[in-house]
Amino acid sequence: MSGTTDRLPGRPALSDPSDWLEAGFPELDAIPARHGIHVEERLVDDRFELLAELPGIDAEEIEITVAEGCLTLRAERSGETTDQGVAVFHFGHSTPLPPGAVSDEATAECEHGVLTVRMPVRQATTGIRTIPVRRPLSVDSR
Repeated sequence: MSGTTDRLPGRPALSDPSDWLEAGFPELDAIPARHGIHVEERLVDDRFELLAELPGIDAEEIEITVAEGCLTLRAERSGETTDQGVAVFHFGHSTPLPPGAVSDEATAECEHGVLTVRMPVRQATTGIRTIPVRRPLSVDSR
């Protein structure tokens, strides 16, 4: 994975600041000295994929939620250290889903420290229909 967060076309470089509090300031995740977590988002054929590097995190320590068209990841791990007490790691990331994403059919798996979330993206129906305009039939009155 790359060292920066890849965004889908048309997405802003930074997410909404209100999402930062919810997700734990995800824009700081690109700073390698903090914890080295990398996230990639992409559209592959007809599905949305999110990949997140979460080294040392077990699947049971990851929470994935979808609300109001936004996918949020949270992970927390704590462990005792020999001389410092308890070390706690928190991770959060939030991203808007593309139009037509079907979160009810999403899957997630974590293998070798990489979380992969996939969900189909269907063509969004807008309820707009185009009506063709024809020329009236001409009747020769002669």
